[in-house]
Amino acid sequence: MPDPRVFIVRHGETEWSLNGRHTGISDIPLTANGEKRVRATGKALVGNDRLIVPRNLAHIYVSPRTRAQKTLELLNLGCKDRYPWHHQDPSSSSAAEDIRTHATIQVTEAVREWDYGDYEGRVTKEIRQDREKRGLGSDWDIWRDGCEGGESPEEVSRRLDGLILDLRERFHRGRFGKDGQPNDVLIVAHGHILRSLAARWVGKRLEENPSLILEAGGVGTLSYEHHNIEEPAILLGGAFVVDVVEKEQEEKKG
Repeated sequence: MPDPRVFIVRHGETEWSLNGRHTGISDIPLTANGEKRVRATGKALVGNDRLIVPRNLAHIYVSPRTRAQKTLELLNLGCKDRYPWHHQDPSSSSAAEDIRTHATIQVTEAVREWDYGDYEGRVTKEIRQDREKRGLGSDWDIWRDGCEGGESPEEVSRRLDGLILDLRERFHRGRFGKDGQPNDVLIVAHGHILRSLAARWVGKRLEENPSLILEAGGVGTLSYEHHNIEEPAILLGGAFVVDVVEKEQEEKKG
């Protein structure tokens, strides 16, 4: 059994993510291509011999925004719990016969996107030009400056630190080396907040700019070093692909 992990999944492509518009509270739907790619991600990465093993999931945190909730549905995890929202496609019901995980699903403001305030729906170039006209300088950096009328890096850090503490205490502490006991957590949310989460996971200050990228529909993994909850780490790559190949070779021999 691997050490407990947190899988962070950014929602699929939207029209605003395509053109770089900051999308916080605006509930922009996935594009058709975004839905297609998330389904493909689910087929590639979800399964008993894949990166995300449904039976190993203990809990799922999801943003209140529809685009994140739709992304969770399209991953097709085989959740026993019904999705705690009312807009899902009946064909993707979490009460399907193919139940592969008993993980609880929690919709939480803790993983909503960074509050962009006055910058909602605007692109970075436009924000910087506007700030320069008002004498605020043209070198705006969300990690350092936050958003006018929205959240600061310190505020984002505080809510994420609370989530991380809750997550570790509820689902990870004491779970190292526990065979057969679900201990992985899945978080489906947004670009800036998940990049911020990865930074805070390893104790990095957001004001220093974490220099992390997570594309629309992308998946990242957080875990620990030396089987120690006091040594959180970002998992850059795993060996699950090797496991799949070895299993296929064994099946051919059999």
